[in-house]
Amino acid sequence: MQVIGFDTSNYTTSIAYFDGIDGENYSKLLPVREGALGLRQSDAVFGHNKSLPELSDRLFSDLKAADIRAVGVSTRPRAVEGSYMPCFMVGFSHAKILSGAIGCPLLEFSHQQGHIAASLWSAGRLDLLDQPHLAWHLSGGTTELLYVTPDGKNVHCTKIGGTTDISAGQLIDRTGQLLNLPFPSGKYIDQLSLNASDREIFRVKCSELDFSLSGVQNKVQQYFERTKNEAETAAYALRCMSYAVCKATENAVKLYPDIPVVFSGGVASNSLLRSTMAKFDPIFSEPRFSTDNALGVAVLTHRALEG
Repeated sequence: MQVIGFDTSNYTTSIAYFDGIDGENYSKLLPVREGALGLRQSDAVFGHNKSLPELSDRLFSDLKAADIRAVGVSTRPRAVEGSYMPCFMVGFSHAKILSGAIGCPLLEFSHQQGHIAASLWSAGRLDLLDQPHLAWHLSGGTTELLYVTPDGKNVHCTKIGGTTDISAGQLIDRTGQLLNLPFPSGKYIDQLSLNASDREIFRVKCSELDFSLSGVQNKVQQYFERTKNEAETAAYALRCMSYAVCKATENAVKLYPDIPVVFSGGVASNSLLRSTMAKFDPIFSEPRFSTDNALGVAVLTHRALEG
């Protein structure tokens, strides 16, 4: 049984298929003007409409429409009231047309639920979709610590902590802008940091499960002005961010003992963060399934049909 998933986040167009065991994701980053820190929603909508036909052609070169039993799509950032972004409507409209043409069910999920499912599938831990666990969603727009519980074949995510202002991804992208790196800057900051040797850090204050990263941005700028070293500045930003996530995780595992900690979202692909969190025996996916993708939506779609 094969299913298809769509995800049209603010920066990446994705379409995927899943057969219950194996799957493949096809993604394309939306173009961002040099020096900009993101896209207007109108530009994202245009970019998705332009990218989806190309990705659909690649997808259907590997499978037949007659074999598709359902189509899934992320229609909003989070599964909470008021969560909305116009860019997700592009994926919904394409998914609606496809499901109608094929004559199969259309199932709706949130972008966040898809992230968690993709990470668990990639890590070989889909069993956790049926168990309570902690999950970080670390991305350009979100830095949330979640308590995740089963909700039928889907998951229910309750925010219990995270940043109170800018996200981890925003900190990384603003550091990238400071260093004249392309947007999104995550992989470039990661690569630069591997050449660093300094261990200086600004210890972010963590109030139980919450913390602020806006002060870190100022510290990063001051550090760069003082050192003029791009690699050390990149690593400094990542150390400060990772320290905050680590402290919140330490507090969370005391409040929620003996349950796994899962990491999802593009920032979860960062190598320094992964090494910092090692003491928690964390669950990380392959980096390509940490970043925005539609594979998680396809996984949840397939599970919904399993009965």
